[in-house]
Amino acid sequence: MRIAVLTTDNREHFKDYGDPTPYFGTAPEALLQGLSSLPEVEVHVVSCSRARMHSPEKLAPNIFFHGIYVPKIGWMQTAYQGCIRATRKMLRRIKPDIVHGQGTERDCAVSAVFSGFPNVLTIHGNMRLIAEVNKARPFSFWWLAARLERFTIPRSHGVVCITHYTQEAVASLARRTWVVPNAVDASFFDINALPPTDAPPVILCVGLICARKNQNAFIRALDGLAKERAFRLVFLGHVNPGRKYDDEFLELVKSRPWCAHEGFADRATLKRYLQKTTLLALPSIEDNCPMVVLEAQAAGVPVVAAKVGGLPDLVEDGRTGFFCDPLDGASMRRAIETVLSSRAKARELASSMKLGARQRFHPEVIARRHLEIYAEVLKRCSS
Repeated sequence: MRIAVLTTDNREHFKDYGDPTPYFGTAPEALLQGLSSLPEVEVHVVSCSRARMHSPEKLAPNIFFHGIYVPKIGWMQTAYQGCIRATRKMLRRIKPDIVHGQGTERDCAVSAVFSGFPNVLTIHGNMRLIAEVNKARPFSFWWLAARLERFTIPRSHGVVCITHYTQEAVASLARRTWVVPNAVDASFFDINALPPTDAPPVILCVGLICARKNQNAFIRALDGLAKERAFRLVFLGHVNPGRKYDDEFLELVKSRPWCAHEGFADRATLKRYLQKTTLLALPSIEDNCPMVVLEAQAAGVPVVAAKVGGLPDLVEDGRTGFFCDPLDGASMRRAIETVLSSRAKARELASSMKLGARQRFHPEVIARRHLEIYAEVLKRCSS
């Protein structure tokens, strides 16, 4: 089977045009890792960028890479017309059996829909729901992305939903849906979290600093607990000084010695943190399938998560973590206190968490499930 995967090259996302090697979001990267272990498939990764870059021809023995230069005019301001046309031209050369658009955030989904080939989409972030939560202004990026998402979903042959939350969000639009969680980079399964017992426990909170991720309310919720027991609350994530929410966050962290913001973390840095973390906290108001939750489980780190969005698909209350209400400070505090009060029990959960994560999220497991979906779509298209 010949598969074309349309995904964002993060050299474009981060304007890292000097890097000679393409790299992708954590979920597409892990899926490609799984597909690379299946010699029966030939995979072509196609990515658009605003700059001409040197790139390798292959990412793995059975995975080819095609970087396409698209001038600025061909992006969001023209509903990705340049990306659509350039991608379609490339796909005519590749002649894939099926096209897989990774995400509705940018050009990938709309290019897949207009590719002229059987196609499926994966929705990583629900643009319509995110636009609603952020109260997106007309013609802002989120507002436009939400409308493109609504346009593309019914025009694809099916949607791979990474949680039931997404499946419910697209059910009225999609022709066909499948629920398949994201794959986790196999290297996270090699981590064995061992937080030091001679130091205060570390609570790790990973994500973009923003109202949707709810960091400010989470800090305030733990003020009382910080007076009763020692712990460190460490935030990893990009912050934008000058925005009201971000400035408030920086002030909250600065005024609390038990808090620290240690900036954006790449995969290697995150692995180092997970090795010494007591628990991962995710107090989001809205979330679909945050990769850090899957990565924490693969590493054997208990999770305290808001019972919202797709998170109930990922966390088993009392076995792989605990739920809380992100709008209730007392609920967040109780969940954190439950884990901190029984660090021995938390360590006991590690082996069962890792086993469950390997069975559900390992790259090869997820890649083989995708092959089943592709085969189903092709059978329907040929009948």
